[in-house]
Amino acid sequence: MTTKTTLVPSLHLNDGRQIPQLGFGVFQVPPEDTAEIVAHALRTGYRSIDTA
Repeated sequence: MTTKTTLVPSLHLNDGRQIPQLGFGVFQVPPEDTAEIVAHALRTGYRSIDTA
């Protein structure tokens, strides 16, 4: 499998920090698949993972 890293735009906060404009959610992902799916999301460029 080939993985291509993608740049995700960032939002600039008032305090000077930046956060990714796009995040990856794991709602309804089976627990046994979550680690592998999150690892793949990180490899492809996601830097915000929503696990709420």
